[in-house]
Amino acid sequence: MSPISKRKIAVVGSSNTDMIIKTANIPRPGETILGGEFHMAAGGKGANQAVAAARAGGDVAFIARIGNDIFGKKAVEGFIRDGIDVKHVYKDRRAASGIALIIVGADGENSIAVASGANLHLSTEDIRRAELAISSAKILLMQLETPLETVRKAAEIAAAQGVPVILNPAPARALDDHLLSRISILTPNETETEMLTGIKIRKESDMARASQKLLNKGVRAVFITLGSKGAFVASETEKIRRIIPAFKVKAVDTTAAGDVFNGALAVALAEGRSLLDAARFANAAAALSVTKLGAQPSAPYHKDIEKLLKTM
Repeated sequence: MSPISKRKIAVVGSSNTDMIIKTANIPRPGETILGGEFHMAAGGKGANQAVAAARAGGDVAFIARIGNDIFGKKAVEGFIRDGIDVKHVYKDRRAASGIALIIVGADGENSIAVASGANLHLSTEDIRRAELAISSAKILLMQLETPLETVRKAAEIAAAQGVPVILNPAPARALDDHLLSRISILTPNETETEMLTGIKIRKESDMARASQKLLNKGVRAVFITLGSKGAFVASETEKIRRIIPAFKVKAVDTTAAGDVFNGALAVALAEGRSLLDAARFANAAAALSVTKLGAQPSAPYHKDIEKLLKTM
């Protein structure tokens, strides 16, 4: 058991199985590279964030769709091992479980292709069936690897019940103002920030301008994730416009760093930490995650996050 008082976090999102090849370099178009190591690990942005939140100390309910196959079965077994409530992980008999093919270079950078499968069948009806799990949560956490209408429906349920919503807008896509007005915390990376605002992110002042544009649409706080540089945090209520530096580590695989950041952020905010303290907690979790290979296998536990926090 975690030493903290557990807080309920609902996660709506995708579940994939990641098939990973480690190579010296990421192949260019038309190029074949031999000699890479092969690994298979549980993944999917939603599942990664659910596992990250559970290991960071959250009491997590996951809302998702899997295929009626060995990949889906193994995924659910993993969620149960991490103490995640799988009541609303629905088995789809029409589509296979999601699969991601990942190539990781020697520098830790990656290239990913995804076959979404059952993730694309997560419906608004599924969200309605999980309404109690969402409305009783301290935080709702979502991404964009499932249909946008399900994200909208979950955000509407949460907003109606006063449940704060964290949206990680990945993969990047355009979002309407109606949805953004129901988002409490938006966590784009630099590329996603540019897509949402039209502002190219080159320096900190660009981050401040882009964040303000999103805040003006009703978002209460913006966390722009910056990889090895940390995260830029902007909030009107807490009067913040600043970068929270990352922890320095040797990167092995950056595949799930953003997902771990979001899962840990949800836990920290559900605990009632300030935005700055929550950003530091999430940065520490993300730093630990890049030191290990794989998505969910790299998600750190609460005690390890707190241990790293004490070094700064």
